[in-house]
Amino acid sequence: MKTGFIGLGNVGGKLAGSLLRGAVPLQVHDLDADLVAAFVARGAGDGGDPARMMQDCDIVITCLPSPAASAAVVAKMLPHMGPGKTWIEMSTTDASEVQRLGAEVMAQGAAVADCPVSGGCHRADTGNISIYAGCDRAIFERILPLLTIMGRKILHTGDLGSASVLKVMTNYLATANLLTLCEALTVMKAAGMDLGTTFDAIAISSGNSFVHETESQLILSGARDVNFTMDLVQKDIGLFQKLADLHGVPLEISPLIIDIMSDGQRRFGERAQSDRVIERLEEATGLDITAPGFPDRLVDTEPEEMGAEVAVRR
Repeated sequence: MKTGFIGLGNVGGKLAGSLLRGAVPLQVHDLDADLVAAFVARGAGDGGDPARMMQDCDIVITCLPSPAASAAVVAKMLPHMGPGKTWIEMSTTDASEVQRLGAEVMAQGAAVADCPVSGGCHRADTGNISIYAGCDRAIFERILPLLTIMGRKILHTGDLGSASVLKVMTNYLATANLLTLCEALTVMKAAGMDLGTTFDAIAISSGNSFVHETESQLILSGARDVNFTMDLVQKDIGLFQKLADLHGVPLEISPLIIDIMSDGQRRFGERAQSDRVIERLEEATGLDITAPGFPDRLVDTEPEEMGAEVAVRR
């Protein structure tokens, strides 16, 4: 199937790279012409614009920074959608928005799936990231071969929009974990503990997590560049809060997380790296939350392998 990929940023560029390595006939598009040129040099075609890509391709994937960006791209593609065409939304977005756009796509006779990813840019880079897929089962089975090239664990979550609901939940949990880790590391430093030993103690404990195994390393090295910015965090945790409000769930921790990240943006910039939130506590205490021996960037050391569907618990 001829495939188009729109959005070659931190995550999208790595997902599209996996498709290239998998020998998928690929056209690409991004507002940054240099990113497109780099993919063309690697063997991809220049898609030109969203409308032309939908005309030329069987499947068009979007991985964009906001629901508004996705809506603008879909509006350009919509007149060229019809039977045999599929739109896969891999952005982290509002479930109600992907359902709204999906209804317009399906009205044209085309298929649609929301397929956000989870696991970090370093795992997207090796095709070992996890992918959620919200769509009809028949559509899922049709796009599964493509998803298994981009990701290792593929979970069919149910109807359109269900994947986006689960995705914002996971990003909320990751942000909560990041903030508690910042507090834990700072308290351990204040208590005189060696931060390398502290890292290892957490890693072998019930307090361990994916966020600790990845982002704590970047905090302690001082690099604090996880390829995920505070504005994107705010979008995701805001979507989770919106979901809670919609269903009348009175959250207590979520509003505090939003306030802390907002303060981080005021201090360090709207698009500061999310791990720089540790610097709020460094400023408040005068402590240096770094330690020797930690990497400046994350690298997925697991070998790339073809993905597979995750069996759902029944």
